Amino acid sequence: MQTPISNFLGKKIGAFIDFFHFPFKKIFTKQLFRYAVCGVANMVFGWVVYWFLLHYIFQDQDFHLLIFAFKPHTAAFFLQLPITFFTGFWLSKYVSFSESNLRGRTQIVRYLMIVIACVLINYAGLKLFVEVCHIYPTPSQMLNTVITTVFSFFTQKYFSFKA
Repeated sequence: MQTPISNFLGKKIGAFIDFFHFPFKKIFTKQLFRYAVCGVANMVFGWVVYWFLLHYIFQDQDFHLLIFAFKPHTAAFFLQLPITFFTGFWLSKYVSFSESNLRGRTQIVRYLMIVIACVLINYAGLKLFVEVCHIYPTPSQMLNTVITTVFSFFTQKYFSFKA
């Protein structure tokens, strides 16, 4: 169910983003520009949350949960995920792909499927970059974000929020 406040905020954010679209209109469609701006905003928000969790919540130490032990970079990723899931879905639904006429329930299930695929790609990438290539966790997460963003845009546009 769409709420009036979400529609209102989505339109205001969309209008604000559209104000900056003019210089890029030959390069990006309005929808792609909105997606890029929302994606970058959510991505940077995710990096900040990830960094905060890694250094202040997990304090660069392994996290033990029942019989499992998670490396701090993996634990931070899994805790950051639900936060950016909801902010990303909201921005996609109300700002980037607001013309989609699919039911919200259908959109969120499809969005979740794509996020799960991105999580698997991201998890494998973190394991590879941090534990095999010995790259610091934050830049590894940033590199993973670039890879999953390309995958995410096309699957969201043509699957989750198709018009």
